[in-house]
Amino acid sequence: MGEKQGEKGGVSGERQTFLHNFCAIQIVFAVVITAELLAITLTLASVESLQRFADVLSLYSLLIQWIALAGSGLLCITRGWLNRFSNTVAGVGAWLLLQLVTLLASWMALQVLESGNGFEFILKNQGISAIVSALILRYLYIQYLWRQQVVAESQARFQALQSKIRPHFLFNSMNTIASLTRFNPELAEEVVYDLSDLFRASLANAGRQSTLGDELELARGYLRIEKQRLDQRLRVEWDLEGLPEVAPLPALILQPLLENAVYHGIEPSAGSGVIHVNGRYRRKKVNLSIRNTLPGLKTSHRKGNRIALENIRQRLNGFFNNEASLIVAEVDGEYQVSVVFPYPWKAQ
Repeated sequence: MGEKQGEKGGVSGERQTFLHNFCAIQIVFAVVITAELLAITLTLASVESLQRFADVLSLYSLLIQWIALAGSGLLCITRGWLNRFSNTVAGVGAWLLLQLVTLLASWMALQVLESGNGFEFILKNQGISAIVSALILRYLYIQYLWRQQVVAESQARFQALQSKIRPHFLFNSMNTIASLTRFNPELAEEVVYDLSDLFRASLANAGRQSTLGDELELARGYLRIEKQRLDQRLRVEWDLEGLPEVAPLPALILQPLLENAVYHGIEPSAGSGVIHVNGRYRRKKVNLSIRNTLPGLKTSHRKGNRIALENIRQRLNGFFNNEASLIVAEVDGEYQVSVVFPYPWKAQ
């Protein structure tokens, strides 16, 4: 089976412009570092002797950090209001707010320093702030366009792959249902329901948001179908503890990983195989791993083109703004795929 975020941002569904969340600690840290680098650059450009470097840098740092932190705080407070407008209006609004902060900070600095040439001091600070603010906002907008392109490409890949159910899986499932109808009609009916759920998920809208609970249920249904077909050749071990099933996820994230495990690990094996599905929630991150035994050396191993894995990786990155990861590794002679994504959830 094959494997969103447009202007509605990744997890929250709230409309967003290109402005970052300036309340986040990572953004605040980046602002502080950028402001200090600017202070160092301006100091190097203004001092004639390095002996005065430390004194001048301390004054520049104090003023620029005032402006940077106050501006970040103001953008943090007004972000919800700015997000109601277009990117252009939000950008101009943010730029004007930063100029206002610069003006107030410069005026306060004049009161402390009691400088006589106040107009030139303020004009110089406003000029620097106007240029630097415009460059930073432009950078944020370019980054926003890049994220939108990544999301659009991942959705296109999803639409291209979602209907590509492997023919062998469909035919084998239909044969399984046909054989079950002769001696166990009730079980055949359950397999039909599981298969219909898979088709419904596969043919749904590419932008559909799912949840961890829905994805796990779909994965269980898929494995029930394969269990009827492979019987003793397939054994599944579940180890899930404390997972937030309401955590949002892009649709069809886990099932393709399990299908790869069956297709590349269990089916080619001459004997039986095991799929381990482990899940933990630690430090506001969901950690899921799917590990499967590999065919023996004498068994021909099917080589995949890894398109499905790359598709899932890009969809996770687009959905979670590059805060999720998909890691492929070989652990103790078994193939393992780990999915890690953030979720701010705590058990009540």
